[in-house]
Amino acid sequence: MLYRVECHSGYKYGQRPTAVLSNGERHEIIEIIREWKSPTGIFFQVLTADDQAYELKYKLDRDEWSVSVI
Repeated sequence: MLYRVECHSGYKYGQRPTAVLSNGERHEIIEIIREWKSPTGIFFQVLTADDQAYELKYKLDRDEWSVSVI
């Protein structure tokens, strides 16, 4: 499945994810459950308005997001 991530970008790109897009549907993020960083990227565990949980990773070296349903 192909996912895209919408995000708020203030002083840097990918500062805070705001929605996950899949199959032409937009799933608004209502809560960031957890956020952490590693040398390779920034991770978020989020909850959407339709009660779906995702783990999002912004890969710094590739400038891309990866999405996993949890």
